[in-house]
Amino acid sequence: MDCRYRQIFPDFTRLNLSYCSRVTTEATPHETPTKPLRPQEGLGALHLFYRVDLAAWRAKTADERAVALDYLETLLATSRQQPQTQVVTLSMFARADIGFMILTPDLHDLNALEKSITASLGPDVLVPEFTYLSMTEKSEYTQKEDDYALEIEKAEGIARGSAESEAKLATFRERIGHYTHDRLYPVLPEWEYFCFYPMSKKREPGQNWYALDYQKRRELMGGHMRVGRTYAGRVRQLVTGSTGLDDWEWGVTLFAHDPYEIKAIVYEMRFDEVSHGYSEFGPFYNGLPLPLKEIYRRLQLV
Repeated sequence: MDCRYRQIFPDFTRLNLSYCSRVTTEATPHETPTKPLRPQEGLGALHLFYRVDLAAWRAKTADERAVALDYLETLLATSRQQPQTQVVTLSMFARADIGFMILTPDLHDLNALEKSITASLGPDVLVPEFTYLSMTEKSEYTQKEDDYALEIEKAEGIARGSAESEAKLATFRERIGHYTHDRLYPVLPEWEYFCFYPMSKKREPGQNWYALDYQKRRELMGGHMRVGRTYAGRVRQLVTGSTGLDDWEWGVTLFAHDPYEIKAIVYEMRFDEVSHGYSEFGPFYNGLPLPLKEIYRRLQLV
């Protein structure tokens, strides 16, 4: 990579990625090497939605603008080369101008990339409108093996410990293993429409989700997930956990080929008891996943 960016962006080498020099191996005298900070499972997730200050942008010279745009594009291209790292670039509707959804395993990389994106086009050009930190996580309501074995024994008369039962359990383990891995280490789809919103479970008298026992919560979530499964192939959903990380408890990211499907699934879910009885929702952010150069054109940055 061309490292002329050092002259314009003094913190360029602090990003703990592989270009120019890695902080972990070639720190300058004023920098402290950092060890990777990885959760015991899952990936860090960050949603960044910005407004663009066109006045601040147009105050720059043509050369400064060209270098800044090239820098941001190179920054993202390089970050995407890192293991388990994905970056979605978004042309946002109404509430923001440009957005980024980032998944990566190292929280130092995630933090450094966030700072570099914010500063990439120069001071005060990208103004944070909404940010959300979370982590990919598995569901605590996933069916357990013992419950499944009991279910097929009651429903199909298959005795536990029999060859038929063991064969079904082997298939069950494979399916649950794939589902869990997909929750923790997802591959984001290259679909045409994006929607994100944060949510929490209520803790109000008579509507306290956390006062319910586990079996009741699992039963309610079972119905909720059955609705979601009817949209398989039409809506791809990723739920990331943010308890202790952000103001809400979960972030919900939806991808679809047709925005109608986003509208349909959110509407249908509102009738589910988990939603109407125990859920609170934050603002909805919608956008179009597009190449960065097309987003530049739509934002009149070029």
